[in-house]
Amino acid sequence: MLLFSGVAAHAQADNLGAVRSALRNGSSRELSQYFAPTVEVGFDGDKQGYNATQAEIVIKDFFAKNGPTSFDFIHQGESKEGIRYAIGRYTGRSGVYRVYVKLKPSKGAPQIDTLDFTKE
Repeated sequence: MLLFSGVAAHAQADNLGAVRSALRNGSSRELSQYFAPTVEVGFDGDKQGYNATQAEIVIKDFFAKNGPTSFDFIHQGESKEGIRYAIGRYTGRSGVYRVYVKLKPSKGAPQIDTLDFTKE
């Protein structure tokens, strides 16, 4: 069981690294590989639930209007229930955003359940 826990933690770290890379590159396609079947996407407090395909389109539109110049996670954590989250800073053409990413457990590696952009 201990070995499995290490593998699960490694998969979670890999997912966050891949999510960071996708946000840095402004790649909705890369990011969508980590979406849960339904994803809550928010911009400045206006949140909506989308299926993974719709969420990819919404994020692609955001990147097209506000391409990234930099992105990095500034905090990562996990709830008592095992739900991982990360908070990052996204700098794009039209400003700086605080990004909240929540990963929910799934059978394989954790998947993005929530992606929330708030302009600073």
